[in-house]
Parts: sequence; structure tokens; C-alpha cells
Amino acid sequence: MSRVGKMPVTIPQGVDVSVNNAQISVKGSGGTLSVAAHALVKVVNEAGQVTFTPVDDSREANAMSGTLRQLVNNMVTGVTKGFEKKLILVGVGYKAAAQGSKLNLAVGFSHPVNKDMPEGIKVETPAPTEIIIKGADRQRVGQVAAEIRAIRPPEPYKGKGIRYSDEKITIKETKKK
Repeated sequence: MSRVGKMPVTIPQGVDVSVNNAQISVKGSGGTLSVAAHALVKVVNEAGQVTFTPVDDSREANAMSGTLRQLVNNMVTGVTKGFEKKLILVGVGYKAAAQGSKLNLAVGFSHPVNKDMPEGIKVETPAPTEIIIKGADRQRVGQVAAEIRAIRPPEPYKGKGIRYSDEKITIKETKKK
């Protein structure tokens, strides 16, 4: 059995987990998230813990038990603490400004770039060159951060562009005569 799938998910105070045949829903102070249940995994919610066991001994059932366990664990963490990604703008004149659910970027193009945030995702700009994306759904936070980074990814010669705060860019040496 999967090592990840063997560990139960403990449910903190104030979080409600409901398990149906079709889906698993997690409700907390950060919102409500749900994921589709898989036929190869038996999900049991009892005594403040959710356990995941594969239905049979197949490799796919074993893998899905660990995957489903981690998805539910991420949902429980998301509705209690939430997730955030931090982006940094590197370049002369590069700046970002958050206006409600919109993000306005000036990243070296002849026009400003406006990005609408999906529902459940908040964006903050504590400094003109910093963007913080927050939300309860880990996958959506990461996807929005990747879409913003894709507007102007860091280039390898000067390192200008939008990068994650923990990302290391390897700068290439310029061509010599």
C-alpha cells in the first residue's frame, strides 16, 4: 500500500468533511472545496480522521489512494490556513498594481497587461515589484501564479521578467568575439 495513502488525514476543529459516493467535500472558514471520489479507493470519515484504503491490490488503486489522500489533505489545509505564492518582478520599470480582483502589470510591453483573478483567488501587491497570490485551492493558486509568470518569464541573459520568489535563474554568459 502507498506510504502516503496509509496516513490518515486529521480534521481540525471547525472543519467539516462529508464523504458521498460521488465526491468528498471539505467546508471550513476559508470556504468549501470538493474533489471527485475514485471508485478504486474506499474513503471512511470517523472520529476526526479520514482514512483511505485501496479497494483491491492493483497498482492503480494503490496510487490513487495516496493521490486522493493528498488532495483531501490539501483541501483541509486550504480551508484552514490557505495557500500563497509570491512572485517578484525584475527589470527596470517593471511594476504591478492590484485593483480589486484585477492585476495590472507593466512589464516592458508597449501596453499594460491586465489579468482578471478567478473566483476564490486574492491578489496583493505589498510593493510595486511583488505579487502575492492567495487562495484555498492549492492547484488554482499555482495555476494563476504560472499564468502570471508566463506573461513575461525570466530571460537567461539579464534575468529580467516575472519569477517565483524562491526561483533561481541561471544567467548565461554573453557571446564573446
